[in-house]
Formats: sequence, structure tokens, C-alpha cells
Amino acid sequence: MKSHRWFGYIFLTFFFCLTMIAQEQSMTLAQKIQRYAPTEIMADISKLSPGDKQALANLIEAAALMDSLYLEQVWSGNLEMYYKLKNDDSEQGKERFRCFQINMGPWSNLDHDEPFIKDVPNPKPAGANYYPEDMTKDEFEQWVAALSEAEQKHARGFFYTIRRDAGNRLMLKPYNEEYQKYLQPAAKLLKEASGLTDNATLKKFLSSRADAFLSNDYYESDVAWMDLDSPIEPTIGPYEVYLDELFNYKAAFEAFIALRNDEETNKLKKFSDYLQEIENNLPIDAKYRNPKLGASSPIRVVDLVVTGGEARDGVQTAAYNLPNDEKVTAEKGSKRVMLKNVQEAKFNKVLLPISKVTLDEKLLKDIAFEPFFTHILAHELMHGLGPHSITVDGKATTVRQAMKELSSALEEAKADISGLFCLQYLIDKGALEKSFEQKMYVTYLAGVFRSVRFGIKEAHGRGMALQFNYLLDEGAFTYDAGTQKFSVAIEKIKQAATKLTGEIMTIQAEGNYDKAKALLEKYAVIRPEMQSVLDKLSDVPVDIAPEYPEIKY
Repeated sequence: MKSHRWFGYIFLTFFFCLTMIAQEQSMTLAQKIQRYAPTEIMADISKLSPGDKQALANLIEAAALMDSLYLEQVWSGNLEMYYKLKNDDSEQGKERFRCFQINMGPWSNLDHDEPFIKDVPNPKPAGANYYPEDMTKDEFEQWVAALSEAEQKHARGFFYTIRRDAGNRLMLKPYNEEYQKYLQPAAKLLKEASGLTDNATLKKFLSSRADAFLSNDYYESDVAWMDLDSPIEPTIGPYEVYLDELFNYKAAFEAFIALRNDEETNKLKKFSDYLQEIENNLPIDAKYRNPKLGASSPIRVVDLVVTGGEARDGVQTAAYNLPNDEKVTAEKGSKRVMLKNVQEAKFNKVLLPISKVTLDEKLLKDIAFEPFFTHILAHELMHGLGPHSITVDGKATTVRQAMKELSSALEEAKADISGLFCLQYLIDKGALEKSFEQKMYVTYLAGVFRSVRFGIKEAHGRGMALQFNYLLDEGAFTYDAGTQKFSVAIEKIKQAATKLTGEIMTIQAEGNYDKAKALLEKYAVIRPEMQSVLDKLSDVPVDIAPEYPEIKY
């Protein structure tokens, strides 16, 4: 009987998935666009010095260059498609172009990267435009095995594309050569901005990042970014590896140009003081813990002015934890940047409406912005904790390289669930009020549906589906089939969050690709209970579509 029930469950899941895909394919372009709520993102630049205001104008121009560069990274035909759509003045053409702008390409992020334009690759190229489109994983691995140790690091590193030479053999091409036409003018703008600002740390970062664009060596500028203490908080360069779905090796260019929010930043400084203590108490074998975290783990709360490149793509980033270079994080730690004005917009326009549809009515009083904001902070903090540099079969490597294409989804799941572990630890220590506990878990549950709506092919959505189903199986979440709403079992979610934190971090520490794959295959799915709730959210925006009124295009 057990096997028959399991078969029935698989059939139901398959049926619901087919239904969801059919609904997605039947959506008009206008309906796809309407899932993103137009939202003005405001930042007060009035307190900047005259020199910083001029520097900010240069940074906004440099961010715009990241748009074109990133479009080229997505797909070899992306820029040509962009200009073709831009010049189509028909109503359908305008809709296609708007959808393209939102997704930074002809594939819909919220629809499992289904193309919304004919005659483009389907499926979307897993290797983006980092690798030859005809290259296989086996070809890459065989080629890498024959390289020198230094060349192997470049091949698996952040800042080199893989191309073919005249003899059709794979070859390395550094970013500063590949994207020269964008990086040279961007470097010029940063150098000019460096001369305009009167802040010494901003001068150093902008100058060193300009040099990095031309040299392909980002170490010094990453260190300078960690030491940045300025009213303007710019993040610009190649960072995240989500676009590389083949291996999660290659970094995409993006820009966040923001202003530091001193009042909110000062409130959160206390969290940095607990990081080593939290690391020392992670629910993993002591040998996997880091006895000495990087010396610096600054937290910045900022108000966004404008984005560029990958930061514009689809679902908008609410916070980030950088740099990703393991050498820098081992020496300096990492910086957590919280985009407060973006988070407020997401909370008000997306999370509140979702909670009213998905949660038991008795829980609605516990939905609040503060736990939403604080869990995102904990998520970013926990990216920097746990295993990073590891040893597998006697060879030094990194979690990112060992997990390959699974790395991003597993890492996002780790950061989310261990963020709960982190905050519960601080509650138990008295660093956070006990009254925060109920609100934290309830707001987290509402956030589950917000993230899963991004799609389970996207790293954050896939990671959240993993967590949700694991916690559901542990009894931490309960589902009422009559009302089709969810509740939280507080004591069970405490235990389950600790258990899952340990399970994911141990897989990462061991570099166990097979266990990671099995975990994701089992849990990173949309089950019927969740689908029944997602179906009721069609009138709720999935995310925001930011508009920057300060910026004149």
C-alpha cells in the first residue's frame, strides 16, 4: 500500500506541475509584466557634498554600462535582440521590449526561463555566454584536466570566459579583453569619480576598481571595498555566479549605487560582535567550523539610488553579501549590504498581501517588517559563516567548486535556514527580545511563498522549496486542507531549522555533490499543498519593478 500511495503522490505532483506550466504558457505578455509592481525607489541625495554629488553622477553612468555588458553575458544574441525589440513601435513590440527589459533577456525568470519570444534558444543556454554554446561538460572537464594548475584556477575562476581558438580548441579569455569596450569607459568614469569625491576610502575603492577593470585582478579593489566608509556605497563589478547554470563558476557584472543609511546601520552593528560565537556553535562537527573568521564583517544599511547589470534582472535583490572571492573572505570576511528602501517596497507590495491569502488568520497580527528585515540580514550574515574552503579526497577546493551547478541553490537554502538558527541563538542569548520569536517564524513562513513564486529553477526559489518541504515533513508547518492555509509549530520549527542547518552545512563541508543532488531532488519541488496556495496568489504581485525618479535617462 505504501508504494501505491507514493505513486499517487508522484502522479498528483506531476499533474500540478503540468497545470502550472500550462497556466504560465497561457499568460499574455501583459499579464507577465503585471506580476512586477511598478515602484518608485527614492533616496535622499541632498546631504551629499558637492564633490560626492558629481561622483554619484559618474557612478550612475558606469552602472548603465553594466547593463549592456550583462546583456552580452546572458546570451550571444542578446544585444542584437535588445535593439531589434527596442526599435519595434507596435503595441506587441512594446510589450515584448518591456518584458525583455524586466528579464534582461527573452526568457521569463518567473516561468522557469521559458522564452516569450520565438526563435531564441530553448532551453536557455545553461552556460550563458561564458562558454561556447556547443561545449559539453565532459569536453570542459577533459580540457581543464590537461591545463597547468594556474590555468585550471582561471578556467574554474570568476573572471575568464571560455572560447574556441582557430583550431576549434577551448581557450581562456580574461574579462578585461572580452569586455574591453565596456570596461575601458567604465574605468574612466570611476577614475574621474575618484578625483571628484572628498572621501578617502571612496577614492581608494573607485581608483582600484577602475584598475581592476583593466587588469582583471580584483583582489586589491575587493579589499578596498571592504574598508569603504563613505556616504556613497557603490558596488560595481563581476560578482554573482547564478547566471552560470552549467558550473556556477563565472561572475556576472552588476552595480548597486546606494547611499549609506547611518541610523539603521548603527542599529545593526551589534550583530557583527556575535559572528564568531555563532560560528563556534553551528550544529556541525567542530572540525568543520572556522575558528577564526575574517577580521572584518561590516554591515551596511543603504538606500538604493540605481542598479545596473545583473542587479536589474527579474526579481530585485533586497540584500547581498560580498565579495565571493574565497581568498578575500578568508582574510577580510565579507560585507553585508541591506537595501532598506527596496525591502520596504517588497514588504508592503508583496509580503503583506501574500500573508492574507496563505496564513491562518490568527497569525496575521504577527506579520511585521522588522523580522522580515532582520531575517534578510541574518541570511546575508550566514553566507559568510559555515564551510567555504574545504578539502575533498585530499585536495584543497571550495564549496562552490565542489557543488558545481547545485552550489547557488544549496547556498541560498543554507543562508535562509541557518538565518533562523542564528536569530534563535541570539534570542536564547538575550541579544534579541523573546517577543521577536513568534513574529520571526510567522513572517518567515509568509516569506516562503514570496520566494517560491520566483520559480524553482531560480536559486532562491529552489532553495526555499527545499526548506519548506523539509520543514513540512518535520511538522514545523501545518496545512489545513479546508481553509488551504498554513500555520507554524514554533517548537518544532526551532528543532527542524537546527537539523536542516547541520545537514546542509555538513554536505557542503564534505563537498558531497551526490548528497546535495539527492537533497534537492527530494525537497526542491512544488507539492500539491503549496500549489493550491500559489494558485490563489495570481492577483498579488510577485515582485517590484523599480523606477528611479532621481535618475534622468
